[in-house]
Amino acid sequence: MNSTASTLSIAVYGHESAHPEAVAKAFHGHTSLAAEAQSDCAIFVVNPSTGIDQITIDIWRAIDELQTPRIVVVTQLENLEADFDDAVMLANRVFDHMATPFLVLHDDLGLPCALISLKTMRIVDYSTTPPQDIACEPEHELLVQEFRDEYMELTTSLGSSAFAAGMLFPAIPLWIEKGIGVDIVKNYLSQLNN
Repeated sequence: MNSTASTLSIAVYGHESAHPEAVAKAFHGHTSLAAEAQSDCAIFVVNPSTGIDQITIDIWRAIDELQTPRIVVVTQLENLEADFDDAVMLANRVFDHMATPFLVLHDDLGLPCALISLKTMRIVDYSTTPPQDIACEPEHELLVQEFRDEYMELTTSLGSSAFAAGMLFPAIPLWIEKGIGVDIVKNYLSQLNN
């Protein structure tokens, strides 16, 4: 890490349709069109509706050589054609194997409203202010069990410091205006201050 404990250098990359500028603003970073060797963390912003452009793929590969910690955030989730799972599958193909510590839960209108933690099997309900941490219902546990098993196997094999070492790449659903995922990204960034 190249910075003091209080300030991280966060470079944000992604196609303009994913709104990397908004992500940079939310996490006190800056957008860039080239790999930055001096960054403490790189956030790659993906819009599931438009995919991942070649420039962003090339930047990922360049940063891969540096072992910079990376987070993939999936934006535009309020767009009913956008799907977090599809974005993660695409990132798995063109970037590297993603870790998905949280999955999206939708309300009756099909809009994201909560995230379920695959580690704790707890739900963060963002439809309330402040968001509520609630127990997972048995039907949710059943639906996500396969994803949980995969996530737990990955994190166990890589160890607790894998993200900070640039070996674990979390993919996080992000809807800044609703606060969805903002706390999770901040939690990952705080790991780089330790």
